[in-house]
Amino acid sequence: MTKTGTSYGPELLVELRGGRRRSQLEDRLRGLVRDGTLASGARLPSSRSLAGDLGVSRRLIVDAYAQLLAEGYLFARRGGGTYVGGAAATISASPAPRAPRALPFDFFPGTPDLASFPRALWSRALREVLRTAPAGAFAYPDARGAPELRRQLAAYLRRVRGVVAEPDSIVVCAGATQGLALLGRALAARGVGAIDVEDPGLAPHRAVLAYAGLRLHGVGVDEQGLDVHALRAPVVLSTPAHQFPTGVALSPARRGALIAWARSGGIVIEDDYDAEYRYDRAPLGALQGLAPERIVYMGTVSKTLAPALRLAWLVLPAELLADVIRAKVLDDLGSATLEQLALARLLESADYDRQLRKARKRNRGRRDALLGALARELPEARVGGISAGLHALVRLPRQVEAQRLRAAAAERGVGVYPLSDHQVEPRTQTDALVLGYANVSEPAIAEGVRRLAAVLEDI
Repeated sequence: MTKTGTSYGPELLVELRGGRRRSQLEDRLRGLVRDGTLASGARLPSSRSLAGDLGVSRRLIVDAYAQLLAEGYLFARRGGGTYVGGAAATISASPAPRAPRALPFDFFPGTPDLASFPRALWSRALREVLRTAPAGAFAYPDARGAPELRRQLAAYLRRVRGVVAEPDSIVVCAGATQGLALLGRALAARGVGAIDVEDPGLAPHRAVLAYAGLRLHGVGVDEQGLDVHALRAPVVLSTPAHQFPTGVALSPARRGALIAWARSGGIVIEDDYDAEYRYDRAPLGALQGLAPERIVYMGTVSKTLAPALRLAWLVLPAELLADVIRAKVLDDLGSATLEQLALARLLESADYDRQLRKARKRNRGRRDALLGALARELPEARVGGISAGLHALVRLPRQVEAQRLRAAAAERGVGVYPLSDHQVEPRTQTDALVLGYANVSEPAIAEGVRRLAAVLEDI
């Protein structure tokens, strides 16, 4: 059922067939209340609009509503419409699923400070876009991304990350996850059957690539980063600036070896997920700038602004560009335009740079708070990967059972994430934790680490 040209309440899907139409309507409405589709307090269409939509007399609707009013399914407000009664909550046959318990001290790695999202800045940029955007901005988007954003991204990436980028080589994606999915499908279409991934590495990224049809080979990571000599697939996914989750930067020797491997025919997917955050080291340029014809560069605002925006980008070699664009067209015809234009304005005005500097200062303070808390509460632990990014790798003095530690910490309100979660073949024992700190206040960091120390002592 559809309703057009009226303002008499919400739309409601009801199908009436031949026979006793009033009974059918009553049964349908009872069922919608029982299964929770019509929640307690939900407004029903007016009798006039529902009668018009169903092609029946208004009297039939009035009588059906009256019957359900008498049964307690509905209640009416004089001059204010008809609503689902409070009994709906007890009548519902399937209660709503319980949301996962929020942990007050959650060290989930990779999440930025969500409370510091620049709401006023983003709102102002969106308002300006809505005020000035031409009518054409509301049409189906360019599948590669809004030209305005691709121009600004090319300039920003050249200036800040040393990326060799032109607007026409960029494809804007709905998050880095979609970017990897597009690459996976494009590579599979070209006959690539396997890809090397860092081990340990980000498990969701492995899942995306496997879903695209690629076989995965895990390649070890040590204190110098990815073991380049162990590569055996034609493509590798790597995080050279700040390896996830160990936090090491690819050493100069390994960088040279990886560039040589790429120039000999390999393809590198460079995930530059949080390289803008650096604290104790000089800026490290993107690997892509050394071999742009063999390296795919992937970036995102999920760490610099918020993951909810679902904005990321690929800078592609010419040989992959058409295949990725085709995959993007078939996937969604292009990402939402207005958010792209808002980001373009932040980049053009340098508001993005200013926001990044504020976040870098705040994150450094929280990193230092984590280091201080660990020194006090877990002095035997060794901490690494802290010169950049949003997480630290905490090596424990002895191995523990990963699931037991996670459950015991959760009982005390602490979310911890064992390194074993990120291994290609996860082990039951772990001697390291990956702790994110950017989305935890400094007082909460201190209390969370204190509770974690107590858990480790208990188990």
